[in-house]
Amino acid sequence: MIGLWVVGTLVVLALVTRVLAISIEHAYPPQGRFVDVRGARLHVVDLGPRDLPEPTIVLIHGASANLESMRRPLGEALARCHRVILFDRPGHGWSSRTSLQDSTPAIQADMIAEALAKMGIDQVIMVGHSWGGALVVAFAIRHPDRATGLVMLAPVTHPWSTGVAWYHNVAATPLIGPLFAYTVELPVALAMLKRGARGVFLPQLVPAGYVGDTALPLLVRPREFLANGHDMVTLKNAIEVQQPRYSDIKAPTIVMHGDADKTVSIAIHSRAFVREVAGSRLIELAGIGHMVQDAAPQVVVDAIESLMPRSQAAVAAATR
Repeated sequence: MIGLWVVGTLVVLALVTRVLAISIEHAYPPQGRFVDVRGARLHVVDLGPRDLPEPTIVLIHGASANLESMRRPLGEALARCHRVILFDRPGHGWSSRTSLQDSTPAIQADMIAEALAKMGIDQVIMVGHSWGGALVVAFAIRHPDRATGLVMLAPVTHPWSTGVAWYHNVAATPLIGPLFAYTVELPVALAMLKRGARGVFLPQLVPAGYVGDTALPLLVRPREFLANGHDMVTLKNAIEVQQPRYSDIKAPTIVMHGDADKTVSIAIHSRAFVREVAGSRLIELAGIGHMVQDAAPQVVVDAIESLMPRSQAAVAAATR
């Protein structure tokens, strides 16, 4: 009897999860187009004028997020004067991936490079937040002829001593992860989204309407929960692999990090990174937490625009 009760409960939870996932997808439909690449179908939003000379600005979101987290504070503002491409990383938002193991910055950077090539875009300024900062670095290492500049916001760049959240480990555990994701996870996580957002924004407040405006509920769907967990669990090893190649980075690089960030340590990551990458510079933001793009959007926009060729030419002319 107990076994039948357990099975019945799991079936009910699975049905509830399915209904909730469908309702979330109806509430937050895709806003862009899709580009098929090896191992993924990527959701892309293309903003701003398309008849401008390159480079194009590419915005890459972090973990537990989708492209709307970059569109809201940065994409719309930059698109007034520049072409801006936003990606849902593979497995996130409305992007898919055929294997949960395609979880490293290097693999995902190659997928995005392939998508950009299919879109006819060659030269880019890559902008990445948190986990996305690791992807930006991987792109610069693996596609150096295409990255004309890098802007990294509270990036993950070095191995750290602690682990990751328990639910990421559960998500990456064979059998247990899918069972948890397709029964219990969604209803519980959906109720905790606002609390989770508050934690990552500290000491700043969460912007009004943030959860809905950034389509954050997409995160708790089973397939994205599993993809996000694999991304987090495999990140430290991936960082250890790419760190020895930091000296290969030649693109002008700006790193921006708040000194009040409790999610990604400025000392372990950004300060160490600029010591290893010649020509990079760090902008430390006093009193700012992890969500740099929301807390200081104009500072970020100015940094990105400073890497545009005409801006660099103007600076060079002024210093002659």
